[in-house]
Formats: sequence, structure tokens, C-alpha cells
Amino acid sequence: MGHVFAELELSNPRQPDLAPIRVNALADTGALMLCVPEHVALQLDLETESTREVSVADGRSLNVPYVGPVKVAFGTRFCYVGALVPGDEVLLGAVPMEDMDLVVNPAKRELTVDPANPNIPYARVK
Repeated sequence: MGHVFAELELSNPRQPDLAPIRVNALADTGALMLCVPEHVALQLDLETESTREVSVADGRSLNVPYVGPVKVAFGTRFCYVGALVPGDEVLLGAVPMEDMDLVVNPAKRELTVDPANPNIPYARVK
């Protein structure tokens, strides 16, 4: 399976006067969180809420800013999450994908809404 990218709209719900920005995000089911580069956090004027320790692919641990809230929109679906600021690209992890009920289609290399729930996001809360 190759990389799957998706166009997202990110905005700061605390500052509705700021224009949202469109980004091409790597959809990564192996990651949990939304990650944004520093320039995105600055453009959206996101507040640093805390610092989080993260592990990166080569095994190193880093302390990175945790910012938010961020409104993440994919088509007609959206969610509100915090974001880590570790690198140079937007990474869409499993938490916001689950919140919006999105699925990765590896055959087509695309992110889509869950075909079982095309109209509204579904969440299992048992």
C-alpha cells in the first residue's frame, strides 16, 4: 500500500475571523493524533496548551508543543481536536479519522467517508 493523502480544511474555532487553511495531509492509520507543522500552528494562531513527549520512527523521544483546539474538516464532516507540532507535514491520525467516521481505501489510495454511514458519522459508544 502506498501513501494516502487527503485534502483537509483546518481552522481555529477560537478565532472565527481567521481564514481556514487547506492542507494536503498524510492519512496515517498507524498514528493516533493530528500533527501539524509549526507554520500551520502559527498561521492559525493556535494556543500552546502543553508540551507532550512523543516517539518518532527512529526510536527517539521528543518534547513537542500540543496546540489547539483545531477544527478539522473533510468534505461535510468535521471534528475538534488538539494537535502535536513535531514535523514538516500535516498528518491525520486515527483519532480524528474515527471521530469523522472516515476510512482508508488502500486499493484506491484514498480517504473516504465510511460507505456504511454515508450521511452522518457513526460512533460506537457501548
